Amino acid sequence: MVPNSISGLSMVLGVLSIYLSMDGEFSRAAIFIILAVLADSCDGRAARLLGVSGEFGKEMDSICDVCSFGMAPAVLIYTYGLTDLGLWGQIISSLFTFGAGLRLARFNVNTSVVSGYFEGMPAPAGACVLVTYVLSGYQFGPMGTAILTLLVAKLMYSEVRYPDFKGHGNPLFKVPVILSFAIGLYMLVTNFHAWPFIIMFTYTICGVLNAIYVKVTGKKAGE
Repeated sequence: MVPNSISGLSMVLGVLSIYLSMDGEFSRAAIFIILAVLADSCDGRAARLLGVSGEFGKEMDSICDVCSFGMAPAVLIYTYGLTDLGLWGQIISSLFTFGAGLRLARFNVNTSVVSGYFEGMPAPAGACVLVTYVLSGYQFGPMGTAILTLLVAKLMYSEVRYPDFKGHGNPLFKVPVILSFAIGLYMLVTNFHAWPFIIMFTYTICGVLNAIYVKVTGKKAGE
């Protein structure tokens, strides 16, 4: 019950974020998603600490993740920056939820195949990209926001590899990492108060540039 209750807390925080987005409380809605991310990071740790695990807990975790990191960010980004696009804004934000759902489903069936890295951007990270964008004060306009939303949706269900930060199987090469950090550092110098989004943006483009580097050089990441 302890790990599942923590997963349920993540879901409740996601639902509360949706309500706040509907009320135009965008910053508070974003913070509730961040709190959901923190809760999500604790359920697996609690399960391992207590020595309990099972298929029910895995499914519960994924269902909660779809709500908190698929639906809640989609509602937030639509109400924050896509309403001017009307139906297209609704479709684009919905595709973010779809991408998160695909990502989580693939993760569940590939747990015994993929190890040492994440195949596709993790759903919580994808949610954090949109959340930190809202908190940063950046204004990309409806079209820019739409492109950002679609990009992250695609990255979640892609073959782009991201590190799992567990100390093994790092799929990243030095050249794209250095280039990504240089871009992030430039953004940080020019707009320091937006540092949360800059961190997530750097993380995002690091995976993309790494995938391009692998494609161009023919090197095999993670081997």
